[in-house]
Amino acid sequence: MRYSPFGKTGFQVSALGFGAMNLPGVSLQQAGDTLNYALDHGINYIDTAAGYRNSEEIIGETISHRRSEYFLATKTNKRDYAAAKEEIERSLVRMKTDVIDLLQIHYVNYVSEYKQAMEDNGAYKAALEMKEAGKVRFIGITGHRPELLAKWISKGDFDQVLFHLNLAQPFALNELIPMATQMGMGKVAMKPLSGGFIQPVEKAIRYPYSQNVDVIISGMISVDEVKQNLAAMEQEVEEEERKELEALALELGSHNCRRCNYCSCPIGVTIPDIMISSQVRQTLGLLPKGNGFYERQKDKILSCADYEPCREKPLCEEKCPYHLPMQKVVQEAASYYR
Repeated sequence: MRYSPFGKTGFQVSALGFGAMNLPGVSLQQAGDTLNYALDHGINYIDTAAGYRNSEEIIGETISHRRSEYFLATKTNKRDYAAAKEEIERSLVRMKTDVIDLLQIHYVNYVSEYKQAMEDNGAYKAALEMKEAGKVRFIGITGHRPELLAKWISKGDFDQVLFHLNLAQPFALNELIPMATQMGMGKVAMKPLSGGFIQPVEKAIRYPYSQNVDVIISGMISVDEVKQNLAAMEQEVEEEERKELEALALELGSHNCRRCNYCSCPIGVTIPDIMISSQVRQTLGLLPKGNGFYERQKDKILSCADYEPCREKPLCEEKCPYHLPMQKVVQEAASYYR
């Protein structure tokens, strides 16, 4: 396992971090076995959030007795002071800990959300108070708009930033990672499989592993998945492989969707998943989870072309900050069923 300094925090963190978001989907026994196996094999960064169902409680029930062995990161998606402080205090109880190593202001994608969180009565004030009280060590921010995150972290308010980085979403390389490096921040990459669309797993993991990040968060729910992720990091990425991976990322990222979720389909098409998987599907094929997504979305995707209010001007495209041809890509996805 590779370990590196986590920004200016003074902590050394493992290159592979444990994403606990999906643990509520398995039994407590399986979740505990998976978390403990991860700790036994060198993973020392655990990532969760108050909004991930009972993920925090699972961590508290299964590994709180090993609290000194891991760096614990959680998140609040509240924007106002009172709600954020209440949630942070609840997280401490749920995870059976006296201190949260990293509290992140979560899922900040709009300028208005950032301003609300940072104002005098915002969530950031609550995080600062908890830090001054010794209940939070460091404060971070997460989001899906890398160019906005780059601007926000340049102000010096955060110790860490969490962002997408995978073969189909390489956009953090342009401004965000350089700015975080310049600011001496902890850099955490999430969604190496882009939510289960990218295969093979080893290639998917090795792309962010080849980049200038401290931790790669992978959502794992079984010992076998931990083993698979660890195996992908056994060897360092040499220059030739890194260039091949970057060329593939350039191809797979040609859809240009950041998954900011500004678009909102009136008939329920999950547009970012289709945008991001469109090139992956053509180039690499999909993992079973990706195929399952397309089966579940079948009726909605097929009905996109017939939705009357979007015939002249697609509603989703009006909301996209990147002006992407979303309707065209969704309708092309219908060929998946032929």
